[in-house]
Amino acid sequence: MMGLVGCLLGIIGFGIGVPIGILIGFLLFIYKEPADVKDPIIRPLHDLDTSSLLDILPEIPSWMKHPDYDRIDWLNRFISDMWPFLSKAISGIIRSTVEPIFAEYTGKLQIISIYFKSLRLGTIPPTIHGIKVVETNQNELVFEPVLRWAGNPDITLVLNLLSLKITLQLLDVQICAAPRIALKPLVPTFPCFTRISMSLMEKPQVDFGLRLLGADIMAIPGLYQYIQEMISKQIASLYLWPQTLEIPILDGSVGATKKPVGILHVKVVRALKLLKMDLLGSSDPYVKLSLSGERLPAKKTSIKMRNLNPLWNEDFKLTVKDPQSQVLQLHVYDWEKVGTHDKLGMQVVPLRLLAPHETQEFSLDLVKNTNPNDPQNKKPRGQLVVQMTFNPFKEDYERFSGPLDRYASNESGVGRLPKHDGSICGAGLLSVILQRAEGVEGKYHNNPYAVIIFKGEKKKSKLVKRTRDPCWNEEFQFVLEEAPLKDMIHIEVISKRLHFSLLRRKESLGHVDINLNDVVHNGRINEKYDLINSKNGVICIEIRWEVT
Repeated sequence: MMGLVGCLLGIIGFGIGVPIGILIGFLLFIYKEPADVKDPIIRPLHDLDTSSLLDILPEIPSWMKHPDYDRIDWLNRFISDMWPFLSKAISGIIRSTVEPIFAEYTGKLQIISIYFKSLRLGTIPPTIHGIKVVETNQNELVFEPVLRWAGNPDITLVLNLLSLKITLQLLDVQICAAPRIALKPLVPTFPCFTRISMSLMEKPQVDFGLRLLGADIMAIPGLYQYIQEMISKQIASLYLWPQTLEIPILDGSVGATKKPVGILHVKVVRALKLLKMDLLGSSDPYVKLSLSGERLPAKKTSIKMRNLNPLWNEDFKLTVKDPQSQVLQLHVYDWEKVGTHDKLGMQVVPLRLLAPHETQEFSLDLVKNTNPNDPQNKKPRGQLVVQMTFNPFKEDYERFSGPLDRYASNESGVGRLPKHDGSICGAGLLSVILQRAEGVEGKYHNNPYAVIIFKGEKKKSKLVKRTRDPCWNEEFQFVLEEAPLKDMIHIEVISKRLHFSLLRRKESLGHVDINLNDVVHNGRINEKYDLINSKNGVICIEIRWEVT
């Protein structure tokens, strides 16, 4: 009997003593004052052994370990001088961003209030241990800085829950990250890029102290490793490459060129009861058609001589960039052999009235202009009959699956890559973006422009005066009935003399012939080509193929 009682007392003593011992040890560990930290011993690198060198290797700046990284002490000095102001500005942004989120939880889950008691980033600024600029053929600027911050922030959050006041303090933050930052696309409007795209190339290292009600909860065994791993996984799932954080800077419509989203097929059928403009009581009509917002030359029908009820049945194709806002502009003229052509009438058709892949016929009453209050618009000017079909590209078809006036375009399509499902042999749009040339040198002059020849159609870029490295950034489009699987496109750089001279007026600076088979199968290429018959000249070209 006594043995049983002794055993029970031993178990009870062990059960009570162990928790009390752990609690006392934990409190002593937390509240014990740390000993003074001894000054480190500084020695030259050549005096260190292999083990010591391996220990300090992670602390060596990237510009010392990798030749691709540059040392930028001037930027670190700039950040250091600006840090008192930058820290306050960043703290203000954090406060204004987070406080509305706190307001959503106030009054819920028995939460009376949540607020920052203090929000200071401390006196120690982050440092950049090296930066690498990545060269690409894209219209962007890409760089990879190595950031480190061993800061002394004081961020205290107060949570009033029922009658309890809970304080949570974040301090002694250490962060090491290597992000890739892209400024794209580059545009001629300050600050010269429309958005910032950022992603992490490797998992960041994050360390910090966390006090709950004054106690360092990161000292609890196992909790520190759990929180570190959880934060690392969360950051990696959101921002580790290929995931990106997009920060808009400019509106997509500012400076950036909208990308085509489809092709508009227009059939000019006929006109009825046109005005008599000639002395003999007739007219010689033709139609000019174009899309609003485009700088391309208007397309024209043939001229029907001495006919007030002409029949054309002529087809045209126009590239559409914004079906929500663009309209088809139709102008009917009376052709004159000498002098200006008389205007018989005009009309517009908003593209939002169309449904994808559905042909619609319109009988349009011609007017003098688009001003509804102009009394001259009440005069009968005849009718124009047209048929219209909008065929969006396959990658944009889901956006336009019904009447276009039901949908809004979400973005300009900058940076959008084609998505092909294997159907590449149908009709589509071939876009050639002429970016720039480098090292083109003429024997007599250097005023280069580029000529693009494809299937007998010839298009010319602007001329850039007196340079061996012209920058064009121009886009040319070809609407095709079938994919150019076996076709070649010819691009030639030519220099033109600006003033009259007996010497050669034009001379070729080099050319290149590009097989479009890869463009059709991949949807897009962006390459730098060596120019044939040029000593050092190269040309940068982007070509896209989009299927309707």
